[in-house]
Amino acid sequence: MSKIQYKNPEGLFDPTSFAFSHSATASGNGNYVFISGQSGGEGPEHSLSGDFRVQVKTALQNLVNVLKASGLTTDHVLKITILIVDHDQGKLTIWTEEMQKIWKNHPFPASTLIPVPKLALDGMLVEVDAIAFKPL
Repeated sequence: MSKIQYKNPEGLFDPTSFAFSHSATASGNGNYVFISGQSGGEGPEHSLSGDFRVQVKTALQNLVNVLKASGLTTDHVLKITILIVDHDQGKLTIWTEEMQKIWKNHPFPASTLIPVPKLALDGMLVEVDAIAFKPL
């Protein structure tokens, strides 16, 4: 039987209010699933809203859709990396609020946020990739 365990060690700040855990460990039989960066582009035409919150919601929903295609949910995510164009405290607040909506009462994955000046396509404001674990 496979198991995923999330940890927030004593002596470190509690990161749950920022929607992440300090570590995630997968054990047992299973497969890792590496998910490419999901942007805030909507639909097959990859329409990009100019609104950061809309792009965050869409990027997270795109991530959920990719997880679902592999038979996974946010419960299986060990690690995410977030790239935010022109990152600031306001954008961090929006990211955190939207993460909390998607992850609901599940443990948050380990996370790294990287501020960037630009992403792959003009108009992209956020991108998130993930590593998940699919138990056998």
